[in-house]
Amino acid sequence: MIDRRRFLATGVGGAAAFASLQQMAFAAANDASIRVGLIGTGWYGKTDLLHLIQVAPIEVVGLADVDSNMVTEAAELVATRQASRTRPPTFADFRDLLSREKPEVVLIATPDHWHCLPMVEACKAGADVYVQKPISVDVIEGQAMVAAANKYNRTVQVGLQRRSTHHLLEARERFVDSGVMGKIAYVDIHSYFGSGRGTDPKVAPPDHLDWEQYVGPAAWVDYRSGMHPRAWRNRMEFGNGQMGDLCVHFLDLVRMLLKLDWPTKVSATGGSLMRSADSWYNTPDTQTAVFDYPDVQVVWNQRNWGENPDPQYPWGATLYGEKGTLKLSVTSYDYVPQGRGKSVHGDYLDEREEYPEDLQHKPTEVYAAPGTRAHMRDFLAARREQRQPVASIVEGHISTTTCILANLSMDLGRSLRWDGEAERVLGDDEANSRLQRKYRGEWKHPVPDDV
Repeated sequence: MIDRRRFLATGVGGAAAFASLQQMAFAAANDASIRVGLIGTGWYGKTDLLHLIQVAPIEVVGLADVDSNMVTEAAELVATRQASRTRPPTFADFRDLLSREKPEVVLIATPDHWHCLPMVEACKAGADVYVQKPISVDVIEGQAMVAAANKYNRTVQVGLQRRSTHHLLEARERFVDSGVMGKIAYVDIHSYFGSGRGTDPKVAPPDHLDWEQYVGPAAWVDYRSGMHPRAWRNRMEFGNGQMGDLCVHFLDLVRMLLKLDWPTKVSATGGSLMRSADSWYNTPDTQTAVFDYPDVQVVWNQRNWGENPDPQYPWGATLYGEKGTLKLSVTSYDYVPQGRGKSVHGDYLDEREEYPEDLQHKPTEVYAAPGTRAHMRDFLAARREQRQPVASIVEGHISTTTCILANLSMDLGRSLRWDGEAERVLGDDEANSRLQRKYRGEWKHPVPDDV
């Protein structure tokens, strides 16, 4: 086996070395390469796919997106990265990709409201799936996705890569599993990132974007000039706000660290308190949520305005134990013991020297790349070993649903008591009626008994 670091150090340029290595790996793999399709070719779709190319012998057999410019750009990029140097075919409809190319693995990195339908269809088509978080926009979608994975016996990994991130796993081993912190009874998860103003005007969608298909099963939203490709996160029709975008990452990590299952009660308050009246954003800019578990309370604090109280940890989680405090972020950790003990700092695993191609794709989050690669390796190993991956569809469903319940609690103005076994809100018919949103037009909402 070729040592990748040694190969890159032989004097061949980074890009050329990478190309040569990939070509050699492809030639050695021959028919062992995995046929892969990507649905959603924006920022993180391309990022996920490029990281998968780095860790496995794959052949990208198709790309699907409702933005023809974006999917064309992705195809040209893939042709420079995958070992075969083949430009994959492109599709406007993900169903054509599944039926014509029959990929063995499908990556889904669409806006959140388009996670469920492609995932279910990919499972039906016999593919294993890597789907981005949050897995769904409503609870019943998540239940249907779990049912589809089970019914068709598919391996599904959710893009909650903090479960595979080196410095976070190191912190778990050193301070949580070791018992150094003692009992942990309170966790703060927070985001103090700004989110813009959302005052873009209504305009006609560009010719290269099929807006009707983009909106798909969601309630209709008129196109705004700043909405695509990333600002869709500020509309609840397309996602779950920062609760589903950022909280879900660290809530899921905390669940893993503390071995938490379903919460018993979820409460949330907040709203869009600082935005101007002409903003088209309808996600909260201020939110506090409390997730109650039998032995620990987890709290989400979001404020997209004002001063950041901890500049080194604008987005992260702080675990409070009886013997010390552990701060976690996507780039570092800090452990502060009670009393006179010495604080401990750790940073993310930096693999830029080993994977110089990360810097060639400017949107790559260098700090996140090692965790995503490790997450992809776990996904592929789970396929081979016929086991559940570290971020299985069940774990993704629990973390996603918990976040959805917080938004629902905020909307209803009351706490929700949750029965994790039945997956129902206790004694609240109105809340249960809102676990499934209404799909638009002829789109049919999947349900667990009919996937």
